[in-house]
Amino acid sequence: MTNVFLLVNNWVGAQVFFYFLERASTQITGVVLYPEGRQKGVGDVERVAREQLIPVFYADDLPQESTLQKVSTLRSDIAVSAYFGYLFKPEFLDVFPQGVINIHPSLLPFNKGLNPSVWSIVDETPAGVTLHYIDKGIDTGDIITQQEVSVRLVDTGKTLYLKLEDASIQLFKKHWPAIESGAIHPISQKPGEGTVHYGKELKALDRIDPDKMYTARYLINLLRARTFPPHRGAYYEDAGKRIYLNLELFEEDIL
Repeated sequence: MTNVFLLVNNWVGAQVFFYFLERASTQITGVVLYPEGRQKGVGDVERVAREQLIPVFYADDLPQESTLQKVSTLRSDIAVSAYFGYLFKPEFLDVFPQGVINIHPSLLPFNKGLNPSVWSIVDETPAGVTLHYIDKGIDTGDIITQQEVSVRLVDTGKTLYLKLEDASIQLFKKHWPAIESGAIHPISQKPGEGTVHYGKELKALDRIDPDKMYTARYLINLLRARTFPPHRGAYYEDAGKRIYLNLELFEEDIL
């Protein structure tokens, strides 16, 4: 029996939770969720966890010494982070003898950090999903396995995001048995390799300067990357107004 501690958000996090709940070879020792009001797409995870008498924690409480002590008493073997955007202190990572594994929606070492579906389009970098160990850096830990996801010319930030979600859970379910049995051979990432992006960059990206020179390719990529309804996306300002832009894309063969 493998004792697994979960840190989850989003549809992918919910899928991981219910996957473990149904596995006879795993026991969920606890689950960490975003604070109320910031949870996204996790559905009934909290209700089901409480019904199953699984301890529930909230992300904002993790830095507290009292919370760390409670987590330590659960005697988990390993932790799994699924679309969980918080950074962890070394003392938290040290609680788990078999480490902490993260599901990251990019093809590491490209697009470490936030919003990989946006930056794969804007920067024209490879897209994909990666299972890796968490270390003290941002998505810099040893890679367990990964899968590239193709970016079509008609993909937007949202359509690519959904493709990465599907690929994330498929990759995780495929390789968890090997992780559980120890039949894996992680590969170290080279320091400084690839790209990394932070949340503040997205705000700067969204504002288009109508008097600035852009290549047509870059501007098209920017607009389709930020086409992500219901978010309003990229905009420009003129005559005291803020004008938002979204692209509708379709393709046809050139005859």
